[in-house]
Amino acid sequence: MKNWKTYLYLILTYVVMHVSSVFLAKFLFQHFGKNPDLTEKEALFYGFAWSQFSVNVIAVLLFVFFIVRHKKFLHVFKGKPGSTGNAILWGFLGFFLALLGQMVAGMIEDSLFGIEAGSENTALLSDIAKISPIIIFSMVLFAPFLEEIIFRRVLFGGLYQKTNFIIATLVSAVVFAAVHGELEHLLIYMAPAFVFAYIYYRTKRLLAPIIAHMLMNGFVVIIQLNADKIMELQKIQQSIITFFQ
Repeated sequence: MKNWKTYLYLILTYVVMHVSSVFLAKFLFQHFGKNPDLTEKEALFYGFAWSQFSVNVIAVLLFVFFIVRHKKFLHVFKGKPGSTGNAILWGFLGFFLALLGQMVAGMIEDSLFGIEAGSENTALLSDIAKISPIIIFSMVLFAPFLEEIIFRRVLFGGLYQKTNFIIATLVSAVVFAAVHGELEHLLIYMAPAFVFAYIYYRTKRLLAPIIAHMLMNGFVVIIQLNADKIMELQKIQQSIITFFQ
């Protein structure tokens, strides 16, 4: 019974966090809009970034509070959890497996369904990060922490205790993908969700998928923020190849 109460508190906190961020973003947009040095777009991005950062910090603190109150909340699987070192190792391995999974999922979407690669959400967040870098904390640290608790511990862990690994993994992966709002890229979001669920099950430590998720988001942020430089390097590489040919 105590598990379900904690589940409810965490889910409500997560939902309220997202809803309240909309209203806070509007208020902050008006605040930053008074700055004559900022364009309307910059004020909008600043408002969104700081609203995300603010509500994320509060949500993380509340999550920690609810989890600490319920000491057995993190115990899902039978057997002894892996060591911290083992969880960190699987976190790094999970990062590479998740990237590989997304590459395969991207090829499937392109070849079978003709869906072009690229995420509008990721591109938008990257544009915001260029204007207001504070959002990087939300993207790389807070979001993975909150999402892994909701989708891996609450959803996957709760279903696993009532059903089995396959059902819990499939349901949690579909919900995780759907919540990101890009249904055309359902497979691309499900791929890392499968990996995160597996390494959580493998290590019996939520730390493993949290690390993998943080590394993955961090990698995407670095790539997106340096996309112009990467394209320039590719052009130089192509020029060198053409020269020698």
